[in-house]
Amino acid sequence: MISTKAYAAQSPTTDLAPWSFDRRDVGPHDVQIDIQFCGVCHSDLHQIRNEWFPGIFPMVPGHEIVGRISQVGDHVKKFQVGDLAGVGCMVDSCQVCENCRAGEEQYCLEGNTQTYNNLDRSGVPTYGGYSTTIVMREEFVVRVPETLDLAATAPLLCAGITTYSPLRYWKVGKGHKLAVVGLGGLGHMGVKFGVAFGAEVTVLSTSPSKEADAEALGAHHFVVTSDEEQVKAVQGSFDFILDTVAADHDVPLYLSLLKTSGTHILVGAPPKPMEIPAFALIPGRKSVSGSTIGGIAETQEMLNFCAEHNIVSDIELINIQDITNAYERMIKGDVRYRFVIDIASL
Repeated sequence: MISTKAYAAQSPTTDLAPWSFDRRDVGPHDVQIDIQFCGVCHSDLHQIRNEWFPGIFPMVPGHEIVGRISQVGDHVKKFQVGDLAGVGCMVDSCQVCENCRAGEEQYCLEGNTQTYNNLDRSGVPTYGGYSTTIVMREEFVVRVPETLDLAATAPLLCAGITTYSPLRYWKVGKGHKLAVVGLGGLGHMGVKFGVAFGAEVTVLSTSPSKEADAEALGAHHFVVTSDEEQVKAVQGSFDFILDTVAADHDVPLYLSLLKTSGTHILVGAPPKPMEIPAFALIPGRKSVSGSTIGGIAETQEMLNFCAEHNIVSDIELINIQDITNAYERMIKGDVRYRFVIDIASL
C-alpha cells in the first residue's frame, strides 16, 4: 500500500483537515501520479456538504488533478515515468457498454467510477486530488502537454472539458451566436472556447462589474440580465445558450433569448428542480439539454487543442491550508476564476 497525505472532510458538518490513508499498490495496468496541483470545483463543496446525495466519509475531494507519473505497471503502454499527466472526474467505467465503446465513458450505462465520493468496482471508496498521490488505470489518465502552464491546466480537467464537450457536440462555431450565462469557473472557459471556435459570444450576467472581465476574456458582447432594456434588445438572438450557473435562476428568461430552434445547454447543476412552462418551449421549437464532462479521448483532444491555442484557466493559486477560506470566497463569487491548490503545501 502507498501511504498518502490528504485533506478530508470527516462529516458533512466539519471543515476539511489533514488526514492520511493508503492508496493501493500499482498494478500491472496502473500508473501512479505524484500530484502537483488540484483545482477546486464548486461540486467539491456540494459533495462534502451532502447537498446532492449522501456522501462517503471521510471524503477527500478533488477531480482536477495534474502531476508527474512516478511509477507505471508492467503492462502500461501509453505512459512512462516522468510524463506529465492529468486525471479528471472519473477513474473507471465498464469499458464494454455501447457508450464506453463509443468513447463516451462519462455516460457508461453501468455508471462510471467517480474520482472521489464513490465506490470502485471492488467496493473500496475513491479519494480525490486534495492529496499527494493517486493510483489509477492508464485508460483514464490523459497526457498533459509540456507547453501548458501546469497549475492553470488543472481546471481544464473539469471546468474545461465540461464546456468544451457540449460546444463540440452541438458543433458551435463560425456563424453561430453563443450566449454564456455566468462568468465563473465554467463560464470563463465557455467564453474562451466559444471565441476560439469562431462563434460570436455574449456573456449574460447579473453583475455589471464583470463586463471588463468578459471583454478581456474575448467576449464580443455583454448583457446585464437585471436590465430590462438590455434583455429586451437580445430577445430571440442566440442559436445556443451555455448555462453554467449552479444556483437557482430563471431559465425561462433565457429561453426567451433563443432563436427559433435554439438550444439551451445546461452544464451547471442547481440544487432545486427547474420550472419551465410548456409555452417557453413550444412556440419556438426550443430545446433544453444537459451535458456533463467528455470522454477520455475527447478530454485528450481538448488538452491538445488548448496547447495549440494557448488556452488555460485563469486561476488563483492557494495553499491547502487556506481551503476553507477559499470555499467561503467561492460561494461569494470572489475568485477569478478558479482556485487551484499547490499540493506542495500539503
